Amino acid sequence: MSPDKMPAGPPLWQQGWYRYARGLTSPNFGARPEGALIDLIVIHSISLPPGQFGTSQVQKLFINELDWDAHPYFKSIRGLEVSSHFFITRDGQLWQFVSCDQRAWHAGQSSYRGRSNCNDDSIGIELEGLEGGLFEAAQYETLSSICAALLLRYPIEHLAGHEHIASGRKHDPGEGFDWSQLQASLGLPSKCFPANA
Repeated sequence: MSPDKMPAGPPLWQQGWYRYARGLTSPNFGARPEGALIDLIVIHSISLPPGQFGTSQVQKLFINELDWDAHPYFKSIRGLEVSSHFFITRDGQLWQFVSCDQRAWHAGQSSYRGRSNCNDDSIGIELEGLEGGLFEAAQYETLSSICAALLLRYPIEHLAGHEHIASGRKHDPGEGFDWSQLQASLGLPSKCFPANA
């Protein structure tokens, strides 16, 4: 069968939801400001409890179903309402919690490329891991794939870590994250990345 006769599959994106992600809808989101230009990807790291992987507690946090009494650490974040567009587990599974067309609550007080409130015009991707720690090959593979898909869908011009948009307040993903590997996999010029990455 010739390529022009091949049946069309489901679209890669549907109202900001990525076809190859496992969807789990978070209530923690809002509308982006009118005219917001979605041109920034922010990379974070998270694990709950810190340093424990594969617990599903991150997913529960993002959908407001975390049992605050399940671990002593959770008392320090009790009542926190946050979200990210995507979460990548240690084995490379991709989860999505908020449509990329909407504003997720991942950046907090922030500024980058001369603009504040990075939640307004960014897409947040959380990697399961420890701030400053190393990440798995499967995570880089998935991260590269979703970033490539985002580059095709949105006018992305910048990629940065939480540490770059909330300097002094946040330190993730930290020195264990390989920015040069991500840059090489995406084939983007260095101007798209933080100067100190």
